[in-house]
Amino acid sequence: MSTILFELGCEELPPKSLKPLRDALQASVTEQLTDADISFDSIKAFAAPRRLAIQIQGISDKQPDRTEQKRGPAIKAAFDADGNPTRAAMGFAKGLGIDASELTTINTDKGDYVGYEQTIHGQATTELLPAIFQTALDNLPIAKRMRSGASRDEFVRPVQWAVLMQDDAIIDATIQGHQTGTQTRGHRFHSPDYHTIAHANDYEQLLDSLKVVADFDKRQMLIKNQVKALADEVNSDAIVPQDLLDEVTALVDFPIALRASFEARFLQVPQEALISTMQADQKYFCLTDKAGKLQPYFIFITNIESKDPNQIIEGNEKVVRPRLADAEFFFLQDQKQPLFALTESLKTRVFQDKLGTIWEKSERIAKLAAFIATLMQQQGREISVDETVRAAILSKADLASSLVGEYPELQGIAGTYYARLNGEPEAVAASLEEQYLPKFSGDVLPQTPIGICLALADRLDTLVGIFAIDQAPTGSKDPFSLRRSAIGILRILIEKQLPINLVALVEQAIKNYSDAKGSKIAKMGDTFTQVMAFLNSRYRAMYTEQGVSVDTIQAVQAINPHMPLDFDQRIRAVQAFSELSQASMLADSNKRVANILAKSEMSVADTVDEALLTEPAEQSLYSSVREAQTAVTPLLKKADYTQVLQTLASLDEPLTQFFDNVMVNSEDDALKNNRLALLKQVRALFLTVADISELQL
Repeated sequence: MSTILFELGCEELPPKSLKPLRDALQASVTEQLTDADISFDSIKAFAAPRRLAIQIQGISDKQPDRTEQKRGPAIKAAFDADGNPTRAAMGFAKGLGIDASELTTINTDKGDYVGYEQTIHGQATTELLPAIFQTALDNLPIAKRMRSGASRDEFVRPVQWAVLMQDDAIIDATIQGHQTGTQTRGHRFHSPDYHTIAHANDYEQLLDSLKVVADFDKRQMLIKNQVKALADEVNSDAIVPQDLLDEVTALVDFPIALRASFEARFLQVPQEALISTMQADQKYFCLTDKAGKLQPYFIFITNIESKDPNQIIEGNEKVVRPRLADAEFFFLQDQKQPLFALTESLKTRVFQDKLGTIWEKSERIAKLAAFIATLMQQQGREISVDETVRAAILSKADLASSLVGEYPELQGIAGTYYARLNGEPEAVAASLEEQYLPKFSGDVLPQTPIGICLALADRLDTLVGIFAIDQAPTGSKDPFSLRRSAIGILRILIEKQLPINLVALVEQAIKNYSDAKGSKIAKMGDTFTQVMAFLNSRYRAMYTEQGVSVDTIQAVQAINPHMPLDFDQRIRAVQAFSELSQASMLADSNKRVANILAKSEMSVADTVDEALLTEPAEQSLYSSVREAQTAVTPLLKKADYTQVLQTLASLDEPLTQFFDNVMVNSEDDALKNNRLALLKQVRALFLTVADISELQL
């Protein structure tokens, strides 16, 4: 057992790719070692700005020997009548490099054959490793590779050196066009020269002494701890997005955190703009107070252990000041006119070539949002239709602002700031930011009633419009993010407990296009059908992400509820039903009932003639069905689907007895039709919630 060290030294690797490159390298090497049957105790990957490395400890020196059984021709063909080997046997033996006398007999179900057990000696690990590492490098997820100078070898960045060692010895090889050795390089500024690695086990400790923290995770933890300590000194919390933390970790070998400040006057600017420019452009960690309000400080990570940190701090303060001043300028410039005035320019800005301008979209959103607000009022929710219309008209105004022009991610956020500065009602102002929620899977939903209306109206308008012009998502292409929008619609209606029918919403959205000058929808019926089918198809994606089984989703989809909140209540009921001891039997019985009814050649009656119930088992089932019908009627009015299915579970025993003792397809047509009618009532009871025959229990 020994230790293997591989290191590839490069020019600075792409910071956003460093962590994925490290993980892919380790995964590929691990997989290849496993496939080659080379055992090892542990494997660890390292990644720093100028290197990728793998350290494998307790690795076996060679592959284990293995025995392979080679099977040749049948015994009858291998030997003649006198027992002498035939040409077939001798040819088989010659191919294995043995004498025919060494052949053995292999007994199989299909007869006896000649054969030979051959020992395959395992290769030395050191012979296999160069190809393993080169293959791993070749398979890294690199979007665009480059060549350096006259070299024909390609990699994400120019390669400077390669290390491949077994304990204290070089494994001679050429990787990425470089001869392997035992020399690495330290920190670009603090320790730029080559240094010899005495032993593969010394790698991490040696680099630590050369001002390189090679372990990506260890380096990241150092950054997090330093940032927290500096934030605590000014009683603040640091904003540390994981993507930014990964990127900063990939930019430095030897992280040292420093805190700097900026003028407090910049805090009048929307803090989202300041945070955006400091994170995206400068890779700074911003600080907020305990209430989430931005503080006039930021923390940055330097890659140099400076004798005079103040110079570095002052340099960063000098660099960030103009960027914050730009954000301040755009913010003040926008305030020279009210937010509503910006809507004028929306009349010439195209939303989509075939769907008109952004202003026309705002008008459609206003109509649809007012429709939704009216429905919410009817359900007893407090919401002003007039304020909803006002918010919708202003909803896209900030797209014409200078601030959003410079920081597109602030759309909606900027509108909320400007609306408050203009004295718009708080309900209107808050909704302008909320209209874009949820922005991604698992994101928060709009909280205010008007925000809910805008979020629904905006998504529905886009969904209907894009389908109307035959630009529906195909495969992986979804330029308007319609799949995400559809799930957003479903989530809002479900999680905000809004009993609103999708049919009404889609029909109103289509009507708004039709009422506009120069109708954008030629085939309203087709558009309605396609949009409804698309929305219904999103249930599966949404619920499977929550861990709901596919058959449960299919059971509810089979009855096609049009109200998302109602759909969700049915899903929860079927989930609870699936846990019952009677569930499996009832699911099978429902399949049987559905098949029997489907095969009926005549129309099955809705009512049962009690006088024709001749068998005790069918009389018992009929009695149980009547009791169940009475019990579930008030439950259905309350949409208590869980209790409905709990009640119907009592039909388990009567159904079982019915199928065991009653011949449904009786020769007497009257009896047969009456029994079919009884089963139809059983089927109808379960279909009030879902088609549980879809369940695979």
